[in-house]
Formats: sequence, structure tokens, C-alpha cells
Amino acid sequence: MILSAATIALVPQIKTGPWIFWDDLESSMEKASQLGFDGVELFTESADSLDPDFLQKNLEKHSLKLAAVGTGAGKVIHGLTLTDPNPEIREKAISFISDMISLGAKFGAPAIIGSMQGNVPQGGDREKTLDFLREGLEILGEKAGEVGVFLIYEPLNRYETNLLNTLEAGAKFLDSLKTRHVRLLADLFHMNIEETNLPDSLRKYGKFVGHVHLADSHRGPIGSGHTSFEPIASVLKEIGYSGFVSAEAFPWPDSESAAKMTIDTFLKNF
Repeated sequence: MILSAATIALVPQIKTGPWIFWDDLESSMEKASQLGFDGVELFTESADSLDPDFLQKNLEKHSLKLAAVGTGAGKVIHGLTLTDPNPEIREKAISFISDMISLGAKFGAPAIIGSMQGNVPQGGDREKTLDFLREGLEILGEKAGEVGVFLIYEPLNRYETNLLNTLEAGAKFLDSLKTRHVRLLADLFHMNIEETNLPDSLRKYGKFVGHVHLADSHRGPIGSGHTSFEPIASVLKEIGYSGFVSAEAFPWPDSESAAKMTIDTFLKNF
């Protein structure tokens, strides 16, 4: 069964970005539930910034599941990436993500590595940088497996990283790892930039996909741009995808309208 989720940003230092709901966890969850979402994906300042008991209480109250937890604050706030040339920073990045894995695992939810993957620095050694990424994913993938979840790695578009930009590149990289506990995130916004054919890429590399981010061509809510979602939904059903499709999109024209547009598109296609 394919499930829907709305994103909620809970990082005080961040005022804009591709998240549907903002700041107030309880009211955001209530709105998501009322609109018919199955779950929520959270973007938090750190693992310690969220009270698990409070989260559990509200998940139960609003009949929601935790879809995933994002780790991007580690990069945005603390400047941590898995590929930093400084080994101390890489170690801190692994620790930060490990804590987020533990948080999500309490609710059966994966942690997502997006911006914390980092970049090949200007003039840097690409293969060495990829080795750093490989080392981090091996450690964190095994950590995820130990606590009963998968780790999610997100190929980002070329304007956000120069590491791995497509599902093909991500799938080949994951296939080279020893750990079997890392899966790909198929983000429709990034795919719209990097893939020649979104449904074909999902069909070919769908066995590696563990999470989907739902956004239209301009990163607005799905249904507000020119991405055709019907063939994408058809392929997800065809390949037997059974995870979440989570609305990581700008709250345009406002949070509730973006959420309504998203869930309407989801329910129409699933």
C-alpha cells in the first residue's frame, strides 16, 4: 500500500524552504490528519530537539504514522557533511545522523541523507570524496539495520551536489556497498532536472527506492506545475512500491492550499 505524508519543518533558524507545514507540530499534524494524510515527515533541528513521548501522543491522537526524519539541519546549522575533508567533521556528521536514525527507529521510520552528503570540493579528489561517502553510508547503513529500519540516500540535482545526481548513479553506488540497509529517495523535483524520463527511471531502478518526495516541476505542490503525475503513480504501482510519497514542496500559495492540492492529486492517482 502506498501512503501519503506531509512535511513539517521544525527548525527555528530556517524561515523558507520546501516544507508544507511549519513550526507548530501539534497543529500541523491535526491539519494533515483532517486532510486525509497517512503520515508526516519531520525536519528537525536535531534528534534531541523533539520529545518522543509528545510525538507518539500526537501520532496516536491524529492516527498518523511517522514517514521519515530529515537530517539536513546537520548541514544547514552545523556545517556537517559525510564528505568533508576534515575527519573530525565527518565523524560529527556520522554521529548526528546516527542520532536521527535512532529517533526515527523508535517509530519505525527511516532517516534521510540529502544535503549532509556534501560535495566534491573545488580542486578536490572525486574518488576520495566518494570513498568518504561510502564509508559514512556503510557505517550508518549498518546502524539502521541494527535498529530495524533502512537509511535513505537522496540523489540531489547538479545545483545542490556534484556527487550522485540520478537514480542510476545512486543505484550503482548503493549496489557497490557491503551494507544492504540503504535505499534511495526518488525526489520528483530533483528527478525533473536530472532524469530524461521520470517513469522509466523509476521502473528501472525502483527496487532501490525506499522513499519518494512529491513536488512539481518548480518545487511547488504536485498539481501546480507541469509534471505529469499519473504515469509516475502508475509505475510506482506497477513496481510494487509500498512506502510513503511525502510532499516536500514549497507551501504555495499557503500551507493548507499546498497540502490540499497534494492530497487531492494523491487520492486521484492511488
